[in-house]
Amino acid sequence: MAAILVNLIFLQGVWKKMTVKHNGAKKLAQESFYSSFDQLNGVHPWMEAVQDGFIAYRVRQLNTGKIAYFNFILAKEMGLIPPDHPETMTDELEDKLIETFSIQIINEYDELSNRRIDSTTIRPHKYMATRYLQLQHANKQGKTSGDGRGIWNGTVYHRGTTWDVSSRGTGVTRLSPGAVQAQRPLKTGGTEFGYGCGLAEIDELFGASILAEIMHLQGINTERVLCIVDLGKGYGIGVRAAQNLIRPAHLFLYLKQERIQELKAATDYFIDRQVSNKAWNIKARGNAKYDEMLEQVCKSFAGFAAQLDTDYIFAWLDWDGDNVLADAGIIDYGSVRQFGIRHDKYRYDDVERFSTNLNEQKAKAKLIVQVFAQMTDYLQTGKKKSLRTFASHPIVEKFNTHFDQARAHRILYRMGFSEAQRENIFANKGLFENFDKEFSFFERAKISGTTEKVADGVNHAALFNMRTIMRELPHILAKSPLPFEKRFMLENDFFKNILSSFAKARDARLSEKHRRHIASFQAAYRDLITAAAGKSKPEHILKGICDRADVLNSDKRITGNALIEMVDAIINEKKRGLSMTQIQRIIDRLVFENSGVPESPISRFYKEKEKTGAVKMDLYAKLLSLVEENKESI
Repeated sequence: MAAILVNLIFLQGVWKKMTVKHNGAKKLAQESFYSSFDQLNGVHPWMEAVQDGFIAYRVRQLNTGKIAYFNFILAKEMGLIPPDHPETMTDELEDKLIETFSIQIINEYDELSNRRIDSTTIRPHKYMATRYLQLQHANKQGKTSGDGRGIWNGTVYHRGTTWDVSSRGTGVTRLSPGAVQAQRPLKTGGTEFGYGCGLAEIDELFGASILAEIMHLQGINTERVLCIVDLGKGYGIGVRAAQNLIRPAHLFLYLKQERIQELKAATDYFIDRQVSNKAWNIKARGNAKYDEMLEQVCKSFAGFAAQLDTDYIFAWLDWDGDNVLADAGIIDYGSVRQFGIRHDKYRYDDVERFSTNLNEQKAKAKLIVQVFAQMTDYLQTGKKKSLRTFASHPIVEKFNTHFDQARAHRILYRMGFSEAQRENIFANKGLFENFDKEFSFFERAKISGTTEKVADGVNHAALFNMRTIMRELPHILAKSPLPFEKRFMLENDFFKNILSSFAKARDARLSEKHRRHIASFQAAYRDLITAAAGKSKPEHILKGICDRADVLNSDKRITGNALIEMVDAIINEKKRGLSMTQIQRIIDRLVFENSGVPESPISRFYKEKEKTGAVKMDLYAKLLSLVEENKESI
């Protein structure tokens, strides 16, 4: 009996050693399989290039949380996971994501209060919170502002491209407006001062993950959400990625402070990243490269502003260059909205001030270019001149031309014309301008009355929905048996088709003035199609225009209001037990429904992607109904 007992103890010891060895090998294999995430250790080239451009914080691992969303396609593009990795969260991948991104800074409050922190949870490298200009700070030179609740995880290099990765919701820094207002270090999670909590609400992160990826699929330059860590109690950490996360504000603060050496270092860093990523082709050396940079910036911001204008996208632009990427793209989705129709009088109420509106975004983008012109001159001469001096700068004066060209292309694109067809139209001088007069008459019309208060600001609603006529008119012309030059939509049908849900009883009357404009619109529209067809018959290109216009003017457009209500519905279901897997699938399905946009440069991983697995259909049906209900809202 004793011998049997000894043998049993021996076998238990052997099994225990084998289990430990197996688990160790499994952990080693896991670390090797997902080792690309190890690049994200806080080290970033900005720290070397601009040594006063950030505040360094020690960081601790929270070792908690669940992965609520992971952008598998973006991760494949960045080389963080293998191209053939299934789009399913595994325990090993989740562990690696929690290890990498579930972190929080040890801030000034923690240091002063001698907070007890397990030393084994402290990461070996410090992470940076970058300094940049922000209008909401009393100091307009950027001496107190920057990343108030975020840090930069580092960079990822893959196939000749460098990606920036940063996280928000990782603790309050001394650059937050709340900390500056309090004039003392703040505890992470405190709510005594606005913009001083340091955390990110989970609904905000879900909204950004959906809208950012939809913007990307529409061909708009933007940050994208890589990952969301759900920390519980309504908070989380959002991880963003882009090939260049530098904002104009990162450069402008040194212009305002007249620190030319730091400005040169920051600007050279920005240019070098754009060139190394093959986003720009700048060949000049010395001071001449800044002229080439300015030309690139002007064209990029003009094109970006034109996209926002034609696609009815509100992104709060201002001269400080805070809420925009320096290569002209969207960042910070907290105040970004996609309108259903042209609500160009909407202003966001940010408590202390109202935002710009859609009509003002062009002028603000141009002003950012003007500041770049001032910055370029300062770098080249060493003397800072007033901003007014550069209002007539040759490059700044090109902005309107670039904007008008980009806007014309984008409107015709949204109408369904291919690139070759657009060029055929532009070969006929004045043709687009004639159409645009009639298009703008309807697009910019407002309902009777004045500006009214809405949930988060003010608005004077648009009267007409021009996206419907872009979608429906080519179908009417394609079905008509008449000779092409005589095909048209009945006036009453045209008017009812474009009338928005905001129209009041007195707005819904078809006047003689409307009749004239409807006739002129349709004549100009037929002229566009005739010119676009080139040597072909106009009838022959209508099928292609219909197909493209259907996609580009889908009535499944997710507006800002729709997104808010959809995320609320997801959060409510989450509280009732909706799994993380289902949240992932629902976000993936919502995003995937917006794919297939013509001429949009997306990765092969989207083209190869199949629809996601089964979603909770009652919830998904509810989300689609919210999209329908809000399709014309702000």
